[in-house]
Amino acid sequence: MKHEHWEAVIGLEIHVQLNTRSKLFSSAPNRFGDEPNVNITEVCTGQPGALPVLNEEAIRKAVQFGLAVGSKIAKYSTFDRKSYFYPDSPRNFQITQFENPIIVGGEIIAEVDGVARTFPLSHAHLEDDAGMLKHFSHFAGVDYNRAGVPLIEIVSKPCMHTPREASSYARAVKAIFQYLDASDCNMEEGSLRFDANISVRPKGEKELRNKIEIKNMNSFAFLELAIESEVNRQIELYTMQPHASPGKVIESGTYRWDPEKKRTVLMRKKEKAEDYRYFPEPDLVPILITEAYIEKIKEKLPELPHHRFNRYVKEFGLSEYSASLLTLEKALADYFEECLHSCPHPRALCNWITVEFTGRLKESGHTLLSFGIPPAHIALLVEMIEKGTITGRIAKSVADDMVKMPGKDPAKIVKENPDYQPMGDAHSIEPLVEQVLKENPESIADFKAGRTKAFAFLVGQVMKLTRGKADPTLVNALLHKKLDANS
Repeated sequence: MKHEHWEAVIGLEIHVQLNTRSKLFSSAPNRFGDEPNVNITEVCTGQPGALPVLNEEAIRKAVQFGLAVGSKIAKYSTFDRKSYFYPDSPRNFQITQFENPIIVGGEIIAEVDGVARTFPLSHAHLEDDAGMLKHFSHFAGVDYNRAGVPLIEIVSKPCMHTPREASSYARAVKAIFQYLDASDCNMEEGSLRFDANISVRPKGEKELRNKIEIKNMNSFAFLELAIESEVNRQIELYTMQPHASPGKVIESGTYRWDPEKKRTVLMRKKEKAEDYRYFPEPDLVPILITEAYIEKIKEKLPELPHHRFNRYVKEFGLSEYSASLLTLEKALADYFEECLHSCPHPRALCNWITVEFTGRLKESGHTLLSFGIPPAHIALLVEMIEKGTITGRIAKSVADDMVKMPGKDPAKIVKENPDYQPMGDAHSIEPLVEQVLKENPESIADFKAGRTKAFAFLVGQVMKLTRGKADPTLVNALLHKKLDANS
């Protein structure tokens, strides 16, 4: 962001599709990827006289989320009609919660550049999703398979000030839903979508200025880019018109992010709540939740991402950065813990999972989770290093082979390749140590003069002669023995 005298104020509305078997108000399947317009009923398509029936599983998942983020679960909540006219809304209204949402308050704890930050929530509410417009060369069609899919909309307070804070918050929300198994959070399929409300003001000013809403972003990268672009646009407009009324410089509106032009594009002037003509949904009774129901769900809450993060830092000694990399993706943290069952070396395992193998797979477009290397194989590789069966340098070559042959046991890879047999006996290494000392008298002199880098150089030369196969501990011991004898 530019201009150090300005402050951005950012709030996010995150829409999360719940992974219930059926839709929010009908028995139609809640399933992605089927042929268009097959997962529909009279309710989904807004047929006259069709009545909605509430999906209790969606209520349970909403309560789970509310408890996970420390919200107040409303014992009494209601649904409302939000009127708007668009082809993907067959009823010409959405059923949502406006007056009495099911979740009030709460907070999201997110790691921002390795530092835990707490972001307050305004509320979260249930609503049903719209259908999808599909554009073809000469016409557009509407697929109502998504119409009626249950959503939770999580509304933050305007509490973020940088694109990084916003994306870290959004990643934390995603992780919570994955840990709860309440959503697959597949952004490519539209299960997780972000709306960002953005305004800027001079630092020190307390009042909020007019905001711009950027709709329907489905990647963390786009979220950051869109916020940064919009913040810079607003600052430039204010800077160009320093004496104009702020309300005239920035008019509230709804924008979209254009990834090709790398800028926000106006869609329409901002609607107000009155434009949607909210009124109580007459076909649904209020939701009444008992304390016993809430307590029953609370007792079965799983370990949540921030708790797992703290455990990895405190119990395993991982850095906050490494712990964050693992815990933000539940499946990756589960993979790590599967490795730990047979290899009690968490820091080494973390490095091989998040750095070594991730780096090797990056260009292929795969992740460790999708590639097919079993956790037990990575655990065995690390165990072989820790026991001195192979050196770290050999392990890197073995890892290369594991990527080429994803299902192959690393112990078999080592056994079948003579180059991977480590040199662990002093008799074979000692002549090489003597050769290196003979060829590098200057380094010996530097070492005796107290320059520690000289010793590292000598170790490196021996390892080079052995093609990385020598046990580094043994090389160190032999070098010290020879140098001490010559001093």
